[in-house]
Amino acid sequence: MNLNLRNAIIQNVTGNSQEQLEDTIVDAIQNGEEKMLPGLGVLFEVIWQNSSDQEKQEMIHALESGLKK
Repeated sequence: MNLNLRNAIIQNVTGNSQEQLEDTIVDAIQNGEEKMLPGLGVLFEVIWQNSSDQEKQEMIHALESGLKK
């Protein structure tokens, strides 16, 4: 992914409230457009980088469970 795109996405949501961040995520998922995937990837990267080892394991478990459905 182009570093400029990553920075643009981060700048676009920096300072947003929790409600705004949630709306961004929900809208991107419900919209289902491929062009939203890079943005969700960047947001996940921020979450991952700011999570404890236990939180990371919980995310991996949730991902694994979701992929078994």
